[in-house]
Amino acid sequence: MVNLLIVHNVKDYKKWKPVFDEHITMRKAAGEKEAQSFRNLDNPNELIILQKWDTIEKARKFTESEDLKKAMQKAGVEGKPKMYFLEEIEKK
Repeated sequence: MVNLLIVHNVKDYKKWKPVFDEHITMRKAAGEKEAQSFRNLDNPNELIILQKWDTIEKARKFTESEDLKKAMQKAGVEGKPKMYFLEEIEKK
């Protein structure tokens, strides 16, 4: 299992959330297993998404997809998101 951490800013959380929710079908079809979303308490328009993917290849392909770019634009994502592919090394 591979984790993908995405950090980005949005113009308006209330506009972003429905687009993120409706995009679940595409994410699941691409190989996403689960996702959690977080808001920065000091900046509620800074969002952190943590996704679990079955393979790194599927996660990378999704992050490079036109579908994701269009969804982020529609949702009001500002600038280029930071994306980190993470391997879990320990859980206690």
